[in-house]
Amino acid sequence: MSISSIARTEFPEGHVVFFGIDGKIILTPQSLEHSRTIKVMQYNTILSLGLHAETPSDVYIDFPADENSAPNLAIVRDDARPEGNRYSFEDVLLISEVVSTSSIRKDYDDCTAKYGRYGIPIYLVVDPYAREVVLHTQPTGTGYIAAHTHKYGTGKLPIPLADGRTFTLDLDQLPLPEPEKDVH
Repeated sequence: MSISSIARTEFPEGHVVFFGIDGKIILTPQSLEHSRTIKVMQYNTILSLGLHAETPSDVYIDFPADENSAPNLAIVRDDARPEGNRYSFEDVLLISEVVSTSSIRKDYDDCTAKYGRYGIPIYLVVDPYAREVVLHTQPTGTGYIAAHTHKYGTGKLPIPLADGRTFTLDLDQLPLPEPEKDVH
């Protein structure tokens, strides 16, 4: 399936679509934790960077070699201009992925390698199940040199961006997964 045909495909509402480098397409429902976490991060970007900051969520970003991604949240340079409806990876200052039960390996391993390889300055993994945020900095050809883990509920995490702005993520606001309900 070509990139243009994928872009025109309508996928079921309430699902997240992952495209593997091996050609597999994975369709998974988005959990409430996932949705709520993205919402909190979007709110934090508005508080930190203003209402008009470019922070696409689940919108394709163009990478070389047809390795396009639609990260849960991206922060792009203020002077970035999209090509059509998409930004280039070169415009991205920060990408954040929210871990879901079906995306653990992808978010922690595959995306870390990919975003580092393409020089994304900051990659943030937000994991509601581990109740932690992993902040990756100093990209290399195979990933990132530095990774710092911050637990939920430990206050505000200021993240300096390469353009001089600071994105502050309030770790006290990140939602916890709902406990499993007993169906007896």
